[in-house]
Amino acid sequence: MFKFVTLLKRFIPPYKKYVFLSLFFNLLTTVFSLFSFAAVIPVLQILFGLQSVEKTYQVWSWGDGMKEVISALKNNLYFWVDQTIHSVGGGNALLYMGLFLIFTTTLKVGTAYLGSYFMIPIRTGVLRDLRTQLYHKIISLPIGFFTTERKGDIMSRMTGDVGEVEASIMSSLDLIFKNPIMILIYLGVMFTMSWELTLFVLLLLPFSGWLIGKIGKSLKKQSTTGQEQNGELLSQIEETLGGLRVVKAFNAEIKLEKRFAIINDKLRRTFNRINRRYNLAHPVSELIGTIVIAVLLWFGGVLILSHKSSIGAPEFIYYILIFYSIIAPSKDLSRASYSIQKGLASLDRVDKILMTELSIKEPKNPQTIHTFADKIEYKNLSFKYENEWVLRDINLVVPKGKTVALVGQSGSGKSTLVDLLPRYYDPIKGEILIDGVNIKKYKTHDIRSQMGNVNQEAILFNDTFYNNIAFGVESATLEQVIEAAKIANAHEFIMATENGYESTIGDRGSKLSGGQRQRVSIARAILKNPPILILDEATSALDTESEKMVQEALENLMKNRTTLVVAHRLSTIKRADEICVLHEGLIVERGKHDDLIVLDGYYKRLCDMQSF
Repeated sequence: MFKFVTLLKRFIPPYKKYVFLSLFFNLLTTVFSLFSFAAVIPVLQILFGLQSVEKTYQVWSWGDGMKEVISALKNNLYFWVDQTIHSVGGGNALLYMGLFLIFTTTLKVGTAYLGSYFMIPIRTGVLRDLRTQLYHKIISLPIGFFTTERKGDIMSRMTGDVGEVEASIMSSLDLIFKNPIMILIYLGVMFTMSWELTLFVLLLLPFSGWLIGKIGKSLKKQSTTGQEQNGELLSQIEETLGGLRVVKAFNAEIKLEKRFAIINDKLRRTFNRINRRYNLAHPVSELIGTIVIAVLLWFGGVLILSHKSSIGAPEFIYYILIFYSIIAPSKDLSRASYSIQKGLASLDRVDKILMTELSIKEPKNPQTIHTFADKIEYKNLSFKYENEWVLRDINLVVPKGKTVALVGQSGSGKSTLVDLLPRYYDPIKGEILIDGVNIKKYKTHDIRSQMGNVNQEAILFNDTFYNNIAFGVESATLEQVIEAAKIANAHEFIMATENGYESTIGDRGSKLSGGQRQRVSIARAILKNPPILILDEATSALDTESEKMVQEALENLMKNRTTLVVAHRLSTIKRADEICVLHEGLIVERGKHDDLIVLDGYYKRLCDMQSF
């Protein structure tokens, strides 16, 4: 329950007005329900001769003390009812009682509706804020976070877990805000009528609370398991959709169907247990309520029959009516506590993302990059993802306007070296400087605004050509987008589509060839017009003809820019100003192409293997 209170503290403050209005109308609902009950007892008592009433009007004031005030109000109520019956007759008195009941019930249900009405903006607002915070956090998390987490599980938290929070916790807010008020007021009236009976009732309640709490605790544990299995199921679906071509190529449909069926059946069994426990709330609370009523009737009846009770039979009927009125909100409250326990399991999974500490820290007093002016420098830099060092003692200077190429076998650290520059990760040792300033002293937004990326896999969105090229560039005009596409050799095939720049390119550009996707990606980088360019194996996945088109586009892009190139195809980097050869995380050779060939070392062997 502490977690639930923490949730309210985090999300409720913006909706204080609605909380106050809801509490106010719920309070009125309880008061009107008490009035409707209170009016019935004296009328029935007098009409059916349960008590002979010979009362006179009693003057009272608030200074007389609470006991005297209640006694006077009770006396005057009897007096008024007696006068009404004598003046209009029993039949008309019953009619008036019925009209009064209708009036108080109208007020009760009206205020109850308003109490729920003002709860709706809280419920929907908190869910909107939770989704917004979760999406913002996912966007802000470093790339390293997503190398250890499955995308399907993250999607499960964004959809399934947030939906569970809405269904379980938010749907219980109305009950949480309304029912405790009703129970406390009813208990207060019961204490006023007979503290002995009420104390006896309260001695019976801890057992029921313990039993309900025990069931709710096990429910939370099983709900956590259920949501984890749901994430596993979504991961399976996401992997299947992403690798459908391979699945069909290797006739692996049956294998994946069997794997999916196992996960799906496991999820079904878990949610069977969860829902059975959840549905236990109503019968358990009803049984406990009936037991308490039965014991109360026995105990109260004994007190009244032995004339040891402070209340008579009519008041005891009213007392039982009030207690019956407590049972319904108590059952709802126990059911709500079940729902909350179920939802808190999902909230824990959501909080695992929300509470993740950002490993890339923004500087408190950042310096400003007005424009890249001098050089990029890697200084005594070492880096590892987990245990093994990926880069060791790297020292590299990239002067403005120059092209530096990184080559070497797979796993030598080339891509990691360029990923450190836009601060996707931070070095473990050493530093990276731009214009002599450690990049940790700049905002990540400012650093990345100076850079353009073209990767081996062209990352495109299921949108139009125009929106993909203009992605990240505010207020880009169609003329600017067309100009960028022309430089990237993309204009002709874009115009050949049905709607030109307004044509959609499919999921991840599935309607395009590899070379076309890469040229759209290059056009996007051209439009951004960055002073620093990172090319990470931009042509390695292309055929010879596509590579020629893309290489021409890249050369147009690289003009007058500072460029870091990661390359497997050495033919694409012969004209680089400096080539650095990486081997097992170390720069083992550096120089121009011809000089490295003369050295007859690592680079020469790489060239010979590609020539062969």
